[in-house]
Amino acid sequence: MIDLEAIRTLADIPAAQARVRGDATAVKFGERETSFAELDAQSNRVAHALLATGVATGDRVSALTKNHDSWYPLFFGSARARACFAPVNCRLAPAEIGFILGDAAPKLLFVGEDFFDCALTAIADLASPPRLVALYGAHPAFEPFDVWLGDASDAALPGPELADDVLQLYTSGTTGLPKGVVLTHANYRTFLEAATEVDGFAYGEDETVMIVMPLFHVAGTNVSFSGLAQGGRLALVKDFTAPDAIRMMREEDVAHAFLAPAMIQMMLLQPEAAQGAYLALKSIAYGASPIAEDVLRRARATFGCDFVQFYGMTESAGGGSYLSPSAHDLPGKLTSCGKPWPGIEMAILDGEGRELGDGAIGEIAIRGGVVMKEYWHREAATVETLAGGWLHTGDVGYRDADGFYFVHDRIKDMIVSGGENVYPAEVESAIMGCPGVADVAVIGVPDDRWGETVKALIVPAAGGAPEPADVIAWARTRIAAYKVPKSIEFIDALPRNPSGKVLRRELRAPYWEGRDRAVG
Repeated sequence: MIDLEAIRTLADIPAAQARVRGDATAVKFGERETSFAELDAQSNRVAHALLATGVATGDRVSALTKNHDSWYPLFFGSARARACFAPVNCRLAPAEIGFILGDAAPKLLFVGEDFFDCALTAIADLASPPRLVALYGAHPAFEPFDVWLGDASDAALPGPELADDVLQLYTSGTTGLPKGVVLTHANYRTFLEAATEVDGFAYGEDETVMIVMPLFHVAGTNVSFSGLAQGGRLALVKDFTAPDAIRMMREEDVAHAFLAPAMIQMMLLQPEAAQGAYLALKSIAYGASPIAEDVLRRARATFGCDFVQFYGMTESAGGGSYLSPSAHDLPGKLTSCGKPWPGIEMAILDGEGRELGDGAIGEIAIRGGVVMKEYWHREAATVETLAGGWLHTGDVGYRDADGFYFVHDRIKDMIVSGGENVYPAEVESAIMGCPGVADVAVIGVPDDRWGETVKALIVPAAGGAPEPADVIAWARTRIAAYKVPKSIEFIDALPRNPSGKVLRRELRAPYWEGRDRAVG
């Protein structure tokens, strides 16, 4: 259970647990273990150092790093200083990272040793670059973290306000420009109030929760917050590999984990996955992208624990609906994304924003205290997405007579590949300009491993079609690797409506023929 009197905001978590279980391990990372008392003291030191640096209420603080245990005192310290933490997806290309840093305008950028050169490239053209601190590792252009921290006090600070911005996570946009989703302490207050009532987020004291999702992703942050708030022990993984995840589940007596479907499938491919029991394992939550029914059935048989599916968005602080363990056994519900969380409303809306009845197909919408404050510096996009008091997800679906929601298709053309969102406009922009390309449309096609993969349909220029490998290489220098097309096909012309919009549904249809859903 979460002591909601002691934990009013996310910033309160380390201190609240330090008072009752100070010597217990909060985070295990490799061979290093950090107790709740140490996490509390470290967070306070970071907060004092941020204030001494000149960080004020509402300022942004960013990190560019793989998963690392220093992320937690950096986050909690930022929250205690009443700053907003804006971690950057380290899988992005330098130009994309540069755009995000220019948009968030953080006062400081903490960088892990894997990304020193990337960070320098990303900030090269910024008018007001952030102060650079090496979170771990060393580089002459970066101030060492210990030097920056200095002899900062570990004394407690006054807590933030519920209305304060606490986390800004960037999600791709249909125009190709990422948008900063601004989440407040009030959003996470609602999240914590519901968490212990939701299967897959209700953890016991001292139970080990494995963190393999990246900490720039709402799944990585939310499982961490929920685990720590309930007195759990986080077993943090820097880089996910299937064999290491299997080993950790057994050696660390992992009780709970959140995994993207692609991770589950990679683990099932390992011979050692079925060789032995997972004695402590109680639940595996999954989400971020759809899962194939066959993969889910095999996973349940292999791991022998409860499975919980989550459906939500970064814009809803990850909250939305969940398919409980018992609902996995109900006839016809395995492809459902479940029912709404306690305190969260969901509806199916028509094109005018009116609620539809059971069985009618429309846009899935979410309403409640978890819904974001805004898109940072994107007023028009905020108004559109939050129209009528609902968070418009962009997903088409329906609700059955039992109150279960089903995702049918996407209004927006987003591709979800291995749990990462990819927008066609962004990829098309990267490909256009490549010699030999006259026109291009990007779609998601089914893939047994990743759910969907990116496919580019190209109209060649008059001089002849380029080599597919050359197109891929061209795109790879401009966008993150996971957004680069995995396949190229040349066609004579793109189908368009009278206004010139590409008819992606027509392009997608042949690849999804015979499937129940037009998503992975």
